[in-house]
Amino acid sequence: MAPRGGKKIIIVKKKIAGHGGHHGGSWKVAYADFVTAMMAFFMVMWILGMDDKTKQAIEGYFANPVGYKKGYGAGSSPLSTGTVPTNVQKTPLRMIVRSAEQRTFEQLKNTILEKLAANDSLKALKALVDIQVTNEGLRIELVETGSGDVYFPTGSARMKAPTMLVLQLIGTELAMLQHPVILEGHTDAASFGAAGAAYGNWELSADRANAARRVLEGVGLRDGRIVEVRGYAATKPRIGDDPLSAANRRISILLPFSVTPDGAADAASMAQYKTDSMHASLAKRVPQ
Repeated sequence: MAPRGGKKIIIVKKKIAGHGGHHGGSWKVAYADFVTAMMAFFMVMWILGMDDKTKQAIEGYFANPVGYKKGYGAGSSPLSTGTVPTNVQKTPLRMIVRSAEQRTFEQLKNTILEKLAANDSLKALKALVDIQVTNEGLRIELVETGSGDVYFPTGSARMKAPTMLVLQLIGTELAMLQHPVILEGHTDAASFGAAGAAYGNWELSADRANAARRVLEGVGLRDGRIVEVRGYAATKPRIGDDPLSAANRRISILLPFSVTPDGAADAASMAQYKTDSMHASLAKRVPQ
């Protein structure tokens, strides 16, 4: 119906086009997808480089994650330590850490043996330096042979020149790691000196280990790396059926794993665990 006066009112509607703001956030989504894909790629490549046992553990976790988390309440972390179920302690992460440490120890073993063989002054001692990756960790032993006075004179903690050179070479390599170090001194079962003397195999084994400590600290093992100095006397023979064997006289350098096979302990707890015998620990008994 037209208004009075006969004039028709025309209403014009104009559509105002938007400018698209900042082109939206689609580029952020694409970038996030790219980063995620790259992360997944590197994770796959990392896992492919692991040993078969670790791969099986990871596969088992993703196949049945509930089995790894069984026994936990809401909010509990499957990586925590303490009073946790045994089946949860063996998490893939712990196994990955241990596997990586084992590879590091194997590489260190090969490096030390190669450097000993390449050193004209020490190549003859290569056979007397035994390096093994054990359940405890990396164990390096300077083992006596024959007359038993290659590293130390019989009944003395006075270090011979080859002993110092070997320890300096080993200490230089150990200084590149972060693991705590435990030193052990061992003797054979032969007694020396008068019966009932105040100085015997207990004191001698601890003094020799302590002498090794001073050399290792002198080549770069900073304060705090060496957490224990143990004297075992003849209680832990290398040749069990021959307690008088010269091979029982040795210095042991132990780098413990930061994770034990069952995940029950780490390097910090090992640093506080002084010894498995009250007699075996004579830590840093001799002043510098």
